Amino acid sequence: MTIINIDNALLIVTAIAAIWTVMGRSLLKATIGLAVTSAAISVIIFRLESPLAAVFELSVCAGLITAVFVSAISLTKPLTHKEILYASKDRMKRYIYLPVILLVLGAALAFVKIWPGLVIAAPAAASQPEARSLLWDFRRLDILGQVIILLAGAFGIVLLFGEKKNK
Repeated sequence: MTIINIDNALLIVTAIAAIWTVMGRSLLKATIGLAVTSAAISVIIFRLESPLAAVFELSVCAGLITAVFVSAISLTKPLTHKEILYASKDRMKRYIYLPVILLVLGAALAFVKIWPGLVIAAPAAASQPEARSLLWDFRRLDILGQVIILLAGAFGIVLLFGEKKNK
């Protein structure tokens, strides 16, 4: 088994695009990075055999949200070069620990994937468990991932509004 297979390549593309989105100087480039991140996530979801969720991710997150962001960016006043440099330095201060956090999180996720005791088997097709049991007993790690994504989005919104308030 090779180290770089398609799943690992998709995860690397997603991580690079997400970091580009967060660290980019230009709002338009950050929006494009967000679209690339979302498109890569939709491919990952499709490979996990959830085509409806993948189509939803691709159409809403990569398509609609990108169009809304580009429209909003086109209505805003462009920043001067000095303002862009100041914002970049401020952003670098805020996200200085991001690479360390990503490495720790990646190591933790690799540990979960490697440790066979934490792998949760999917229910048999004939048993048809109820939704509550399916979510909390068999899809715990998926829910944890969704909660982390929601908290990251909330953190981004708090930073966005906090930045506007300070100005």
